Amino acid sequence: MDSIVLKSFGKINLGLDVVRRRPDGYHEVRMIMQTVGLCDTLVMKKTAGKAVTMRCDLSFLPTDRKNLVYQAVELMKEKYHISSGITVDLKKRIPVAAGMAGGSSNCAAAIKGMNELFGLNLSKEEMCEIGVLLGADVPYCIWGGTALAEGIGEKLTRIPPIPDCWILIAKPGISVSTAFAYKNLKLDQLERHPDIDGMIRDLEEQNLDGICSKLENVLETVTIPKHPIIRELKEHLLEHGAEGALMSGSGPTVFGIYKEKRTARKALESLRSIQDVKQAYVVEPV
Repeated sequence: MDSIVLKSFGKINLGLDVVRRRPDGYHEVRMIMQTVGLCDTLVMKKTAGKAVTMRCDLSFLPTDRKNLVYQAVELMKEKYHISSGITVDLKKRIPVAAGMAGGSSNCAAAIKGMNELFGLNLSKEEMCEIGVLLGADVPYCIWGGTALAEGIGEKLTRIPPIPDCWILIAKPGISVSTAFAYKNLKLDQLERHPDIDGMIRDLEEQNLDGICSKLENVLETVTIPKHPIIRELKEHLLEHGAEGALMSGSGPTVFGIYKEKRTARKALESLRSIQDVKQAYVVEPV
């Protein structure tokens, strides 16, 4: 095998709770993660020589050692004594700096690609051990599907998938730094925490109404006061048929869950009236 094409799926958080801030500055979390059918594409090829070369269709994204894909390829070349050169072409659809783990997902896809290209026969667990060195969300992105993430995000437990539904994703024309969201989170002032265990029970029972009633993300307490468009988008989706709506990750992407595709498509059309929405898609969970 000299080349491989990989899909790199984005994620949403059905629930995001922060348990505590550790002495090392990291935050311990309990999150329910779900991959969605919005994906980037990586084309990876073996080349003559030893160099790693990366290209991306978004000119503002780095394509050198500042990029997690580049870091993953270099790390695996060194770890497994791979002498071949590699080129990576990345085509982006997942919104950037949007709370959908696009960079982590690209990194996970690169790890999988190196595993396949060079016949390393790594298990999912072994790939996750590499991934966590590059980012807390990378192991989950290697897993995909529906999972409970704990610790700093690297402790994963498979849980039943969300029932059949449609997800409308809306990204306003702002970016939110993950570091900003966590740094400004006032844990001691939180009035409530997401019912993560209750949502897991709803997933086990395939109770979509219950899941939608429990959508909650503590980071909204930071992002909504600074970026009111996030609240406006949530309210807009709920007014246009969503069973529930929430900000994903550290934001600013907002998603709504719909039982019917046509209702989600109508809501998508309605977003044209909101000038601040720069990217919007209707997708299914995967």
